[in-house]
Amino acid sequence: MLRVEDTDTARSTRASEESMKADLRWLGLDWDEGPDVGGPHAPYRQSERSEIYKKYSEQLIAEGKAYPCFTTEAELEEKRAAAEAKGEPNPVYDGTWRDADPEVVAAKIAAGEPYAVRFKVEPGSSVSIDDLVRGTVTWDAESTVGDFVLMRSSGVPVYNFCVAVDDATMGITHVVRAEEHLTNTLRQGLVLEALGFPMPTYAHASLILGEDRSKLSKRHGATSVDQFKQEGYVREAMINYLAGLGWNDGSDREIYSPEEVTEAFALDRVTKAPSMFDTVKLKWVNGQHIRAMDQAGLASLLVPFIQAVTLDSSQAPSETLVNLCAAMAQDKIELLTDAATLLKQVVSYSLPDALAAPDAKVILDDDFADVALALLALYDAGEVPDGSDLDTFDAQWKAMVKSLGKATGRKGKGLFMPLRLAVTGNTSGPDVGVQVKVAQAAEGAIADVVPLAARMEQLRAWASHPSNQKAAPPSASSTDEASHAAAVRSAVEALPAESSVRQQCLAALAVVDESVAASNSNGKTK
Repeated sequence: MLRVEDTDTARSTRASEESMKADLRWLGLDWDEGPDVGGPHAPYRQSERSEIYKKYSEQLIAEGKAYPCFTTEAELEEKRAAAEAKGEPNPVYDGTWRDADPEVVAAKIAAGEPYAVRFKVEPGSSVSIDDLVRGTVTWDAESTVGDFVLMRSSGVPVYNFCVAVDDATMGITHVVRAEEHLTNTLRQGLVLEALGFPMPTYAHASLILGEDRSKLSKRHGATSVDQFKQEGYVREAMINYLAGLGWNDGSDREIYSPEEVTEAFALDRVTKAPSMFDTVKLKWVNGQHIRAMDQAGLASLLVPFIQAVTLDSSQAPSETLVNLCAAMAQDKIELLTDAATLLKQVVSYSLPDALAAPDAKVILDDDFADVALALLALYDAGEVPDGSDLDTFDAQWKAMVKSLGKATGRKGKGLFMPLRLAVTGNTSGPDVGVQVKVAQAAEGAIADVVPLAARMEQLRAWASHPSNQKAAPPSASSTDEASHAAAVRSAVEALPAESSVRQQCLAALAVVDESVAASNSNGKTK
C-alpha cells in the first residue's frame, strides 16, 4: 500500500508527491493499492481523509479520552518559558482545559472560538512495544508527553493522530521506519489503545550516517532518488546498496539482484548499529551491476546520457553509436554518466599532446617511428579499416594487426602499445578497434570527432618531421670520413721507407682504392 502523508501543507505538494511516486516506480517498488491505483482503503492521501480524523477525534471527546483546549499559542509560549525558567527538563502541557466546566466549554464552542483537541493522558499510563530491531521498549506516558494535541485549532489533524488512525483503519500489520520515529510510537500507541485498535508490529531501524559520521543530510550530496538516477546509478545497485545498510544475510556476499534481496531479506537480521553511507562503495556496487547486465539492457540505459552530449540533444543518438558505446564502456565505468565522458575522450585525438605526455616516453624510445611508418604504409595500402563497414571491420582489423607485427617484427606489448598510441592518442583505454568504430559512428553526432583519416595525417606529419626520422648510416664519401681517410694515408706515408709495416699498409690502401673506384663506377658508395 502507498499512503501519502501530506498533512504538512507547507512541505507537501502534489509535485513532490508525483516526484516520490516516480522514484518508487523507477526503483521497481510498485504498490497494490494507493493513489492512481485505488483499493478498499481509499482515499490514500491524508489530506483527503479529514472527515475520518474528525470522526475519531469526536469519538474520543465523547468517551472522555480527549478534550477541547482553548489555550492560545501565545499562552502556550508563556507556559513553556515559565517551565524552562523553573528548570523543568521536559515541560508538558499543564492541563488547563483538561477538567474545564462543560458549560464553559460548550459556550466557547457555540461562540465559535477556535480550539485544539488534546488527548487525555491518564496518570500512570505507559506504552510498551516489542520492537523487532530494538527489543522491548517502554515509555512513561504521563511524564514524557503530557496531554498532546490531536487536532490543531485550524482543524488540521496532527501527524501522530493521522498515522494511528490510518494504520488501524487501513489494516497495517508492520511499521518499519527510522529510529527517530521511536518516540512517535508512544503517542500513536496511546491513540490506538484509546480507540480499541491493536498496535501493529514495529521495527525501528538505525539512522544512516554520512561519511563524517553525522546524520545523513543534503550537505552530504544527493538528496533524492532521482538525483542518484541523474548521476548515473542503476536501480538494481540502489536497491542492493540501500538494503545492505544495517542488514546482511549472514554471509560475506555483497552483490544481490532485487529478486535475491527480496528472497533473502528478514527483519531479524537488521542491526541496531547505525550505518555509514559510503559513496565509494555505492559506486563500486553500481559498477558490478553494470558489468552484470546484458549489453542491450545497458545500451537502453545509456541513451539519455549519450544524447545529452550530442550536437543535437533533442534527437536520440543512433542505435549503432549507443550499442558501440555500451560495448566499449561496460567493463570500464562505474556510473552511466561515465560512458558519455569516455565517449568524448575516445573521439578526440591530439598526437602532439599525447607524445608529450610522460607515460609516452617509454614507447617513443622503443622506436615508435618504426611502427608509425609501418602503420602508415598499411593505411596507404588500404589495409587499415576505418569502421565504416562494421560487418567486415573485426576481421580486417585483426589482419592489419597481424601484418603490422610481421612488418615490424613485434608482438605483445611491443606491438600493441605503440599501435594504441598511434591510433588513439592514449596509452590506455578501451579496445583500440572499438575506439575506431566509435569515432566513425560518432562523426557528425558528437563535437570534436577526429576520424581515422585525420589521425593518420597527424601521424604522417609527425613521422615526416626530420627530427623523428631514423639517422642514415654514415657514408664513405662524407666529409668526416674523407678527412679521416686522408689522415690515415698521411700517417702511413710518414713511416720509414724501409718499414715493412709501411709497405703492407700501402698495399692495403691500394686495394681499398681499387674497390672504391669499382663501386663508384656502378653508382654506389662504399
